[in-house]
This record gives sequence, structure tokens and C-alpha cells, in this order.
Amino acid sequence: MEVNMTIEGLKYMVLGMTTVFLFLLLMIYVLKLQKIILDKFFPPKPVTAAPIKQPRSAGSGTDDEETIAAITAAITEYKKG
Repeated sequence: MEVNMTIEGLKYMVLGMTTVFLFLLLMIYVLKLQKIILDKFFPPKPVTAAPIKQPRSAGSGTDDEETIAAITAAITEYKKG
């Protein structure tokens, strides 16, 4: 009796694994077909490189001077109180 139950369990295991495997294969081919169809009607746009930001030179440091002034003022106020 127990051997029969084990064989039945193995049958259901193989059936379930085969079903999952076939579903995954079907899903792969459907997704490949979908990619072909979408590429045909909506071709991908060419990718352009983003411009590289040039670092600021030391001479144009007005923002840096304002930042340093703000930090200095904050430290001074912190030390007062």
C-alpha cells in the first residue's frame, strides 16, 4: 500500500514539474515573439551619450565663497550659544 502511494506521489511530482517546465518554455517563446513584434512596430530609439559636465575652474568660485561664508557664520553662531 505504501509503495503504491509513493509511486502515485512520484507521478504527481513528475506531472507537476513537467507542467511548470512546459509553461516556462512557452513563456520564453511568447516573450521572444513579443519582442520581435514590438521591435517591428516600435523600433528602439538610438541612445545618445549625455554631455560630460566640465569641472568649474578655481577662478569662478563665487558659489564656493558664499558657501564658505555661510558655514563660517553657522559655526560662529553655534559657538556663541
